Amino acid sequence: MVDMAESGCPTCINIPETTGTSEGAVVVEGFGLHSGAAARVVVRRCDGPVRIGTNGLEARIDEFRTVSTDRATTVEANGGALRVATVEHAFAALAGLGIYEGVILVVAGPEMPILDGGASVWCDAIARLAVAPTGPRLRVVREAAIAVGASRYELAPNGGAIDLEVRLELQDVRVDSVARWHGDKDDFRLRIAPARTFATAADVEDLARRGLARHVDPRSVVVLAKDAIHSSGRPFSPDEPARHKLLDLIGDLYLRGGPPLGRIRALRPGHAATAHALQLAVHQGALAPI
Repeated sequence: MVDMAESGCPTCINIPETTGTSEGAVVVEGFGLHSGAAARVVVRRCDGPVRIGTNGLEARIDEFRTVSTDRATTVEANGGALRVATVEHAFAALAGLGIYEGVILVVAGPEMPILDGGASVWCDAIARLAVAPTGPRLRVVREAAIAVGASRYELAPNGGAIDLEVRLELQDVRVDSVARWHGDKDDFRLRIAPARTFATAADVEDLARRGLARHVDPRSVVVLAKDAIHSSGRPFSPDEPARHKLLDLIGDLYLRGGPPLGRIRALRPGHAATAHALQLAVHQGALAPI
């Protein structure tokens, strides 16, 4: 296990062939954003739909359900026996690369590691397996407007292309409020995946009081304070928070087989709101499987 306090970064390393796959596997190691616990994920090729495994159990993505959205997305399957937290960045990488089949992620730890704060390390790991992309499993079939608290989601068919837009309302003139993605895999890797987790100074203080966010590499997080925007490593870009919210949205949509073919405009999206909006959209007939 790599000590991030010493190395200063997460790892993504090839391991020898031990899983019965012809292409081997990739190990991703780091620490959980909220628990601070060490996490190790083996990403390897497999037959059939994408699966997640932990504690000797595994399940297909479509067998999972969202059970918690407290600052991250936690999913479970097998009646709660299989439970993994902070899945949204790994799921976003799978969605962004168009991977719905041929991969299993075997997780050791209570949550996925925070890694680079975005999805770039996940993209690198998945891409090394050279799994052929496939299409989304979901489509927008009719127009709908869904409000969940302060969040609003507008859906519309558009001829069969992915078109996602996120709009923030941070009331901060230093931050651009809009980010969009049209489903291009290279654009996802170059522009969306590198967008780091962000938090306000008040969020950071709250996490510290709760004993959370231990072992976080400062380079993986952007902190929006009143007097300055704090970021280590790569320079901050004004649209980075919006791009990260877009990344989170892509990851949360993946659980249902998305992002769907069609147009979605999300105003003030969040993990809880997106999970509820997805349920409503399916129930109302705005989203349907392909």
